[in-house]
Amino acid sequence: MRYIALIYTSEATEPKRGTPEQVKQHADYGTYTHALQSAGLMRGGAALQPIATATTVRVRDGKTLTTDGPFAETKEQLGGFYIFDCANLDQAIEWAAKIPGAARGSVEVRPELETEA
Repeated sequence: MRYIALIYTSEATEPKRGTPEQVKQHADYGTYTHALQSAGLMRGGAALQPIATATTVRVRDGKTLTTDGPFAETKEQLGGFYIFDCANLDQAIEWAAKIPGAARGSVEVRPELETEA
């Protein structure tokens, strides 16, 4: 079954670009991604631009409304995701716990909704 791991951290507490902490974090994500690929489980993933680049879209009464910024103000923001194919939720949780962002923020794991085409 495919699972998506949504990585939430606080942009305010993330290491600044170019600092030793950020370089290590980048390397840690590279190591994690390689391990997930080597295990044959990775199906996709991406890091996201900062929340300042977000646009929220809503349609009300047939009219498209846009707002700069994320859907809601929260302490943690969606910073990226992985999609992996695991045998079960326990295996998905095991891999999600290894995501470097889980040590500073949280990782939401959700199964993909399987629909018939």
